[in-house]
Amino acid sequence: MTRSAVMTSMAISLASMAIFSGIAAETEAMFPASAIKPQVSTPTTIERIAITGSRIQREEMASTAPMTVFTAQDIEKTGATSVEILLQRMTASAGFAGNQTNAYWTEGGYGSTQVNLRGLGVNRTLVLLNGRRMLNSGTGANSSVDLNTIPISVVERIEVLKDGASAIYGADAVAGVVNIITRQQIEGVEFQARTGITEQNDGEQYKLDLALGHVGERGSAYVAMSYDKTQAVDMLSRASCPLEEVNGELVCGGSSALPGGRGHFIDTNGNPIGDPLMLLPTGSTPYTSSHKDNTYQYFNAVQPNERVNLFAYGEYDLTASSQVFAEAMYTRRSSQLPASPQSVSGIVIPAWHESNPTDADFLLQSRRLAEAPRQFNIQADTWRLVAGFRGDLDNGWQWDAAVNFGSNRGSYEVTNVINKARLAEATDYSSCNLDPNAPCADFWGVGSLTPEMLDYFLFNMRDSGGNEQFSLTTNITGDLWQLPAGMMSFAAGLEHRNEKGWNDPDPLKISGEANTAQQDPIDGRYTADEIYLETLVPILSDQPFAKSVELTAALRYSYFDTFGGDTNYKMGLLWVVNDAVTLRATQSTAFRVPNIPELFGGIDQGSMNTTDPCSEWAKLDPSSNRYANCMASNVPTNYKQEGTILTDRGGNAELEPEEANTFTAGIVWDLGFIEGLNITLDYYKIEINNAINSVNGSSKLAACYDSKGMTHPFCSDEHFVRDAMTGNITYLQTQLGNAANEVVSGVDMAMFYQKEMGSVVTNTTWELSYLDQYDLQTYAGAPVESRAGTIGYDGSYTKWRSNLYFDVTNDNWRFSYNIQYIGAADDQYANAGEIGDSVDAITYHNAQVYYQMDNNIALTAGIDNLFDKQAPYHQSYTDGNTNTMTYDLMGRRYYVGMKWAL
Repeated sequence: MTRSAVMTSMAISLASMAIFSGIAAETEAMFPASAIKPQVSTPTTIERIAITGSRIQREEMASTAPMTVFTAQDIEKTGATSVEILLQRMTASAGFAGNQTNAYWTEGGYGSTQVNLRGLGVNRTLVLLNGRRMLNSGTGANSSVDLNTIPISVVERIEVLKDGASAIYGADAVAGVVNIITRQQIEGVEFQARTGITEQNDGEQYKLDLALGHVGERGSAYVAMSYDKTQAVDMLSRASCPLEEVNGELVCGGSSALPGGRGHFIDTNGNPIGDPLMLLPTGSTPYTSSHKDNTYQYFNAVQPNERVNLFAYGEYDLTASSQVFAEAMYTRRSSQLPASPQSVSGIVIPAWHESNPTDADFLLQSRRLAEAPRQFNIQADTWRLVAGFRGDLDNGWQWDAAVNFGSNRGSYEVTNVINKARLAEATDYSSCNLDPNAPCADFWGVGSLTPEMLDYFLFNMRDSGGNEQFSLTTNITGDLWQLPAGMMSFAAGLEHRNEKGWNDPDPLKISGEANTAQQDPIDGRYTADEIYLETLVPILSDQPFAKSVELTAALRYSYFDTFGGDTNYKMGLLWVVNDAVTLRATQSTAFRVPNIPELFGGIDQGSMNTTDPCSEWAKLDPSSNRYANCMASNVPTNYKQEGTILTDRGGNAELEPEEANTFTAGIVWDLGFIEGLNITLDYYKIEINNAINSVNGSSKLAACYDSKGMTHPFCSDEHFVRDAMTGNITYLQTQLGNAANEVVSGVDMAMFYQKEMGSVVTNTTWELSYLDQYDLQTYAGAPVESRAGTIGYDGSYTKWRSNLYFDVTNDNWRFSYNIQYIGAADDQYANAGEIGDSVDAITYHNAQVYYQMDNNIALTAGIDNLFDKQAPYHQSYTDGNTNTMTYDLMGRRYYVGMKWAL
């Protein structure tokens, strides 16, 4: 059936049911403020207020899927100054995602922050703002939402659905959904100020918030402004391991690319003579690993960041049953980040040249340009506008329709990048003196390069790009039929969405003349048309062992002009056994469409360090497949790989969507014998097929030559080409493909306990997560990589994570305490027994005191990382020697704040 036929038939079904059955709905099904957990109140059953994951409005506030909900007061207790800090303390957040450091986002957006549920990747977690998709943002053709674009001062609550939800929200809701819900009304003036600093007197933070609003008889409106500034924390002061040998076995950090240069004297045939040497201004000295350049001096542990946010919301009653609403947001983010100077290699300084104080030719193997430090200058502007109508019909139906447009523009500049063509001219010592505009470059020793020399072969590289999103949505929901066990409810809706992204690299980057990976421009867009149906069917009511049983079902058809149609479903069961016990389960499918960088990303071509399995193949076991295949490929018997392999990387227009199956099952206890105690326990399993990834060149070649008769798909000319005469591989392709499979499973536990003792009220919330399985198979037939309990370049997958929040309130005082636990893990890429092959468990403590002076003024003071825990060392990270996306690099820090309302 064609897209037109499918969409038409489903739309007709929708219209018929609305006409004959009287359905009603609204887009987000927002709950009134009274439904949110109050500051001090009688305890309510855990998670009864959560609504994300369903479009059906309901009184019971129950969910078939596991949820975490943060109210505005919960956010205030944590001392979090941004949405990302709060979300990344969740036990369900794992793997790779930007955090407080913002340190390792290179192309595409330093300073951006994301959320990564279940460690499955930031592009498998869907982020919504008020129930609607947020646009991706960064510096061009980005694939995830930057949480820094959302001012935390206007957040009313954050609902985190830890379950697949493509049947409700469409693509990308594989690991879960984060729905950030903003305040609908502000009356008067609100002002907040906060400042903080670390124990080592750096990393200063400043935050100012101002909101102005008015609530009238028929409508309300407010505007909120926020300014955030964070100063840098340099890596040198936070290194998890000093630059020195440990037990004579290991150098923690550092680089052999020295400011003065490192290399060998060579003979007339270019062969090295003697041991490696370190260059001095007047000569040289033997080089050892203790001479490595301390790269910490070039980097920040925490990047400086400056943000300005504007947010406005308004609503007006057109009639007693209809309303118009609008929402606007603008963010500017800017950062200036230091980076290590670039290095040069492979330059021969002849004995006869005046810069060489010796009588022998010298091969400069590595020389850092300490005279020209680099800096990344990033600026990103994001704005979003939503406008729409909503209302009630006479029989209680509800409806809404909205238009959503967002735009992001960014620029990314890197100073002091080498122009390879000009460098070649400046180091061609036989001819460079002939051109007065091309001075010969003197690379012998520190400080030998003059400003004129540097100006000739260095330039400032500038990329620019952006993202745009446009969508039209309409929804309808309400009660369908009265059944013996209750009212059958129904929701449905339509969505049309356009996504666009582009990235324009610097011209020298496109041509390959810049001393960085060559990159083609990106310019892509796609259109999606979607329709969904959702229903809630009561099965039993007020029966023995079944106070209520209900089934939920959802179906969504999505058509993308880039690959066609896809249908996803979700089934849910909510069985309230009695007042104390509730059982729940879900089974669903989900999908993720290839994003714009993956589909339309230009080809990056560069020389990669890759292992050729046929290098010295004659020494292999003659009975092995590899030996036979290398011989059959006519690789010379004396062939030995030298150097790198020219490799194509980048996007792939032939990519297909990822497909996922998700299962959850859990129990909720409302323990009546301990008043105020609620516990949830949930099991989850996510299987992703056709996953998008890139198989590295070494693995691809090994898979081919280890297969019997070279029958593996990687053996085709599409993947690599070998020169029949020399045996060298002249071309290798490692573009993205649909080859991987991933399986993730585990258990989440949550506990909420509230107790009142006169004027004293205590609240305790505890989240505990256990990662039982994270298996990744990068391609069919590849060995399965078990990531559970590991940490490394690919992320952090510790088996145990815990987060405990405790607070006690007495009249105007409140004391809050948070304990965050991250379990032990083995380094994915270190050999057992080596220093740094694993990390121990670590616990962070955070404390806060809050005092309400009167109805208008409140004061806050807090300490984060109370016991000044330092980030652990492990091998897989070089400049930081630790996983900066998991561990705290700032150390102990203090903050004070004030809130004033009028």
